Amino acid sequence: MAVGTSLILIAAGAILAMAVDYRVSGVDIQAIGGILVVVGIIGLLFSLLFLASFAPFGNRDSSGHGHV
Repeated sequence: MAVGTSLILIAAGAILAMAVDYRVSGVDIQAIGGILVVVGIIGLLFSLLFLASFAPFGNRDSSGHGHV
Protein backbone atom coordinates (compact mmCIF):
# COMPACT_ATOMS: atom_id res chain seq x y z
CA MET A 1 0.00 0.00 0.00
CA ALA A 2 2.85 2.41 0.75
CA VAL A 3 4.37 1.81 -2.67
CA GLY A 4 1.06 2.65 -4.34
CA THR A 5 0.66 5.81 -2.27
CA SER A 6 4.17 6.90 -3.19
CA LEU A 7 3.47 6.36 -6.88
CA ILE A 8 0.26 8.38 -6.60
CA LEU A 9 2.17 11.23 -4.92
CA ILE A 10 4.80 11.16 -7.65
CA ALA A 11 2.17 11.20 -10.41
CA ALA A 12 0.11 13.97 -8.79
CA GLY A 13 3.23 16.03 -8.16
CA ALA A 14 4.42 15.62 -11.74
CA ILE A 15 1.02 16.70 -13.04
CA LEU A 16 0.98 19.76 -10.80
CA ALA A 17 4.59 20.66 -11.60
CA MET A 18 4.41 20.28 -15.37
CA ALA A 19 0.87 20.29 -16.69
CA VAL A 20 -1.16 22.74 -14.61
CA ASP A 21 -1.21 26.41 -15.60
CA TYR A 22 -3.70 27.49 -12.95
CA ARG A 23 -2.65 30.50 -10.85
CA VAL A 24 -3.58 30.91 -7.20
CA SER A 25 -2.70 34.03 -5.25
CA GLY A 26 0.03 33.24 -2.73
CA VAL A 27 0.45 29.60 -3.80
CA ASP A 28 3.06 28.28 -6.21
CA ILE A 29 1.49 25.21 -7.81
CA GLN A 30 4.76 24.15 -9.45
CA ALA A 31 6.58 24.22 -6.09
CA ILE A 32 3.84 22.12 -4.48
CA GLY A 33 4.14 19.65 -7.35
CA GLY A 34 7.89 19.44 -6.89
CA ILE A 35 7.48 18.86 -3.16
CA LEU A 36 4.99 16.05 -3.82
CA VAL A 37 7.38 14.40 -6.26
CA VAL A 38 10.25 14.55 -3.76
CA VAL A 39 8.08 13.23 -0.91
CA GLY A 40 6.80 10.45 -3.17
CA ILE A 41 10.32 9.41 -4.15
CA ILE A 42 11.47 9.40 -0.51
CA GLY A 43 8.41 7.39 0.49
CA LEU A 44 9.02 4.92 -2.33
CA LEU A 45 12.64 4.42 -1.29
CA PHE A 46 11.69 3.86 2.35
CA SER A 47 8.92 1.47 1.33
CA LEU A 48 11.26 -0.57 -0.85
CA LEU A 49 13.91 -0.66 1.88
CA PHE A 50 11.29 -1.79 4.39
CA LEU A 51 10.03 -4.52 2.06
CA ALA A 52 13.58 -5.61 1.29
CA SER A 53 14.25 -6.14 4.99
CA PHE A 54 11.86 -9.10 4.88
CA ALA A 55 13.60 -10.77 1.94
CA PRO A 56 16.33 -13.18 3.01
CA PHE A 57 19.54 -12.64 1.08
CA GLY A 58 22.37 -15.14 0.97
CA ASN A 59 22.32 -18.85 1.56
CA ARG A 60 19.61 -20.57 3.51
CA ASP A 61 20.36 -23.30 6.00
CA SER A 62 19.48 -26.47 4.12
CA SER A 63 20.92 -28.89 6.67
CA GLY A 64 17.59 -29.36 8.42
CA HIS A 65 18.92 -28.47 11.85
CA GLY A 66 16.69 -26.29 13.93
CA HIS A 67 13.47 -27.28 12.17
CA VAL A 68 10.68 -28.84 14.17
